[in-house]
Amino acid sequence: MEDLFGADGKASEIVDQGITLIMSYAPKVVLAIITLIVGLWLIKRFVAVLDAKLSQKDPTLNKFLCGLIGTILKILLLISVASMVGIATTSFIAVLGAAGLAIGLALQGSLGNFAGGVLILIFKPFKVGDTIEAQGFLGAVDEISILYTIVNTFDNRRVVIPNGSLSNATLVNVSIYDKRRCDMTFGIGYDDDIDKAKAICQRLFEEDDRSLMDPPPRICVGGLGDNSVDIMFRAWVATDNLWPYYWDMQEKVKKAFDEEGITIPFPQRDVHVYTHSGESGQVSQ
Repeated sequence: MEDLFGADGKASEIVDQGITLIMSYAPKVVLAIITLIVGLWLIKRFVAVLDAKLSQKDPTLNKFLCGLIGTILKILLLISVASMVGIATTSFIAVLGAAGLAIGLALQGSLGNFAGGVLILIFKPFKVGDTIEAQGFLGAVDEISILYTIVNTFDNRRVVIPNGSLSNATLVNVSIYDKRRCDMTFGIGYDDDIDKAKAICQRLFEEDDRSLMDPPPRICVGGLGDNSVDIMFRAWVATDNLWPYYWDMQEKVKKAFDEEGITIPFPQRDVHVYTHSGESGQVSQ
């Protein structure tokens, strides 16, 4: 009987301790959960407002900063919630630092991409909206995030390029200047009139409203090929008009040359067939 009452007494003591712990920590846990939920909502709202403000001033910096600030605020919130529950923040920060070191070693490539994103934002080789050619892709920059840059190609593909690759490799910013030179070469026959061909190119240049007079165009003989005299046609146009101008001028020059009787030669080969007459050793063609 004494053992039974002793067991009941211990059980009762354990229950009392459990109730005491629950009464002691339950308010802290509930408060921590409420703080976590409200904190996450406030962080989301703050990042959204910051995104809206920065997108008006600097769309390039916008996504990068919003992602970075949101991540830092969430980490600080988790540390605060842990301290509210009663977890020692010093040990928590130490564990977090050790975990961060291990994760950093495992994700060295991602850290390189992060550093590349910082370099891109500091030196600004391109910004959101620019047309760039990098890593074998040509397209418009849609977003620069913490780790990646998103490029939309002109055939409607979405390319995600690591910032580390962009910051350490050669890239071409196609749209940084407001005008570009359109280089074209047209071959004419050796029997055709060079001056006449140049005059046709000059006329077509002047008739097109997209042509820029400053700098003036350069129309000259660019080389003497195996099958043609190459007329070099270099005209300056607005950057947005470069490719439409190039394609249209190809068609216009071809039609004008046909009307004026100027030929555009193509490679030709003369094939001579020789046959042997047999034992006599004579060769006939």
